[in-house]
Amino acid sequence: MLRFGNVLPINNESNFRAVLLMVVGTIFFSSMHALIRYLSADLHAFELAFFRNLFGVLVVLPWVLRAGLSPLKTNRLGLHSVRGLFNGIGMLMFFYAVSIAPLADVIALSFTAPIFATILAIVFLGEVVGVRRWTAIFVAFLGMLIILRPGLAEISQGQFLAMASSALWACSLIMIKILGRTESSITIIAYMIIFQAPVSGLAAMTVWITPTLEQVCVMATMGVLGTVGQWLLIEALKAGDTNVVMPFDFLKMIWAVLLGFLFFNELPGLFTWIGSTVIFSSAVYIAWRESKIRTRATEELVSRPPEQ
Repeated sequence: MLRFGNVLPINNESNFRAVLLMVVGTIFFSSMHALIRYLSADLHAFELAFFRNLFGVLVVLPWVLRAGLSPLKTNRLGLHSVRGLFNGIGMLMFFYAVSIAPLADVIALSFTAPIFATILAIVFLGEVVGVRRWTAIFVAFLGMLIILRPGLAEISQGQFLAMASSALWACSLIMIKILGRTESSITIIAYMIIFQAPVSGLAAMTVWITPTLEQVCVMATMGVLGTVGQWLLIEALKAGDTNVVMPFDFLKMIWAVLLGFLFFNELPGLFTWIGSTVIFSSAVYIAWRESKIRTRATEELVSRPPEQ
């Protein structure tokens, strides 16, 4: 299995498993998004984010107890805490965006997260980006402008929050990339929930409404879907080639359109379809280029003659 930071090969079986994990993960995430929209008619998005984390803790707890607290052993506590803070604030923004904007618009703009992450990798990880990837970044931001159409249409609060959450999640992706070199998936998820739960809890206190038993049950389902979906995503990225796995992330857009139409009578406009396709195509191209460059570097390392 390929892990962040090593050069072990990935075979077709691993890629098939990774794609399957990604597909199921997109279904889980999209179902969670639909439940957020459904519950937001009666409960504030901040409270929903808190309960998503609360029930996420209950999902992770059996794994932690079975392992005898070993998943909590880490030398990267500081980085885990920063990631939890960024993820927590990003989650609050995203949940609120889902509650007030069309699902398809929010998901389309969330595809900018890998683009932001590529830029952050240049700054914080010292990664070198060539002309072609810079062009893809530029094209992706054009896609974002196609959706937003500044000057022609008013940028809604939901759209702005979706973009802001993507920027924060891009920071989180960079931290996952670093943490994935030494930490297990369950450790990354456990600390994410531990540190982001207080963030959402403090926000929820300002808008608290005591939920009904039915709402608690739906929020429990939401928490399970989100936490298991996060685990599936991390495992997919570890198990397969990024350029093979990432194209299937676009299924979130398909599910968002389907669920939005079936349950909330929403249909995305032409500009949302065009913009999301442009953004996602750019993100996939960047992932493909990064994978190709890593492969080339590995081949050069293997073929290099030994030092005399």
